[in-house]
Amino acid sequence: MAIRGIRKIGDEVLRKKAKPVTEINSHVLTILDDMAQTMYLNDGVGLAANQVGILRRLVVIDVGEGLLELINPEIVYEEGEQVGPEGCLSVPGVVGEVKRPKKVKVKYLDRNGVEKEIEGEDLFARAVCHEIDHLNGILFVDKAIRFLEDQEKEQLKEV
Repeated sequence: MAIRGIRKIGDEVLRKKAKPVTEINSHVLTILDDMAQTMYLNDGVGLAANQVGILRRLVVIDVGEGLLELINPEIVYEEGEQVGPEGCLSVPGVVGEVKRPKKVKVKYLDRNGVEKEIEGEDLFARAVCHEIDHLNGILFVDKAIRFLEDQEKEQLKEV
């Protein structure tokens, strides 16, 4: 496993649409492993492959319930609405309020090529929508309703 460099806002790869994974091989599995290690090292809850410069539809997420690897993820159902703070490893130091679905169902392939579905709400729904947006070249700053001031960011850290 290796730590990958995280691309920052302004890097054109973050604005490109990632391509589907057509074959799950050792290279794809290595990328997933590297992405997870990179996400954990940087205290993230999710990471999309284009954030490490790879234009493939790969996402890793861990919202405190264990690592989830999503290959070719697709939201197939969403319900409700939530507005809350989001940050991003590719947009350091910026926090914005973003409207997301309260609950989602996502179809994806696991690392063995098995098609699965997972449902989640709250932070999971927010994280998976954020990462799938990345795969489509969309950053949370594009959807932010407003950006938090430094004092508000400090208050979030205390919670």
